[in-house]
Amino acid sequence: MQSFDTDTDNTATSDQADRTPPLVAAGEIPQGACARIALPNGDELAVFNVDGEYYAIDNLCPHKGAPLSEGQICGHVVECALHGWQFDVKTGECLTVPEKLKTYKVVNENGVLTFDTL
Repeated sequence: MQSFDTDTDNTATSDQADRTPPLVAAGEIPQGACARIALPNGDELAVFNVDGEYYAIDNLCPHKGAPLSEGQICGHVVECALHGWQFDVKTGECLTVPEKLKTYKVVNENGVLTFDTL
């Protein structure tokens, strides 16, 4: 009878375990643009390139669930295309009403973007 070792030799550090796999190349998001990124758990991020800095927030507007990745970006503020709610992509703060979106730290590792929950 053959014995199988079920223990893994690949133990991720807590930093690696908290980070999603690489999802997008930094060069795929032009300056002043946004990309819609699907996470393995089914959530979506809106990732913005603001003057060469990358910011990531939950993609869905808390008002009616419209995708913020389809909104207008002006500087570091995105406006929801459905009803005009505005969000600071750096902080997730809503500038229209007292709401806040989940934000993610964007890590650029050799031109590949990964995301850590803040």
